[in-house]
Amino acid sequence: MLPVLGLVIGQFPFQVAGFHSDNGSEFINRQVAKLLEKLRIEQTKSRARHSNDNALAESKNASVVRKHMGYSHIPQKYAKPINAFYENVFNPWLNMHRPCLFASEQVDPKGKVVKRYLPRDVKTPLERLTELHEHGLATLKEGQTIAQLQQQARAKTDLQAAQEMQHAKAQLFALFNKPDSKRKAA
Repeated sequence: MLPVLGLVIGQFPFQVAGFHSDNGSEFINRQVAKLLEKLRIEQTKSRARHSNDNALAESKNASVVRKHMGYSHIPQKYAKPINAFYENVFNPWLNMHRPCLFASEQVDPKGKVVKRYLPRDVKTPLERLTELHEHGLATLKEGQTIAQLQQQARAKTDLQAAQEMQHAKAQLFALFNKPDSKRKAA
């Protein structure tokens, strides 16, 4: 868990301020707490029997992870090629080329805050990060600039990035589905 957590945190171009996890022992343990403390990242955890505490994570699991990787068990021997796929192809496509909806908060006449998804709220995560950075709400890592990220995004069109991701995903799944030579001999 720790190597993967370090790898994931290292991929973010901004400083991570908080880490919200569920109550599983894979997240709530001394080693994870020590790593997060070393990086000065605050850890919060979900409340028991409050399933909507992790609604954002669960919706991302469904719309991003399971949509592309499926529900089947993938043996651990494929961890390195999967991590390489995510780091080199999938995450850049997801964060620089795939539009997402970000909610706008509006106050109704009764004073209740209501979230609305307006056409102007369709942005890539990079576009949203740019907005947050401009308003002083996100701090980039040392040596990282918005201009560098935007240049990386402009290196490919949205279509090229999506096609590259689909091709790399097909190659990855072909690796999983190769016939096992031991099964042939049996």
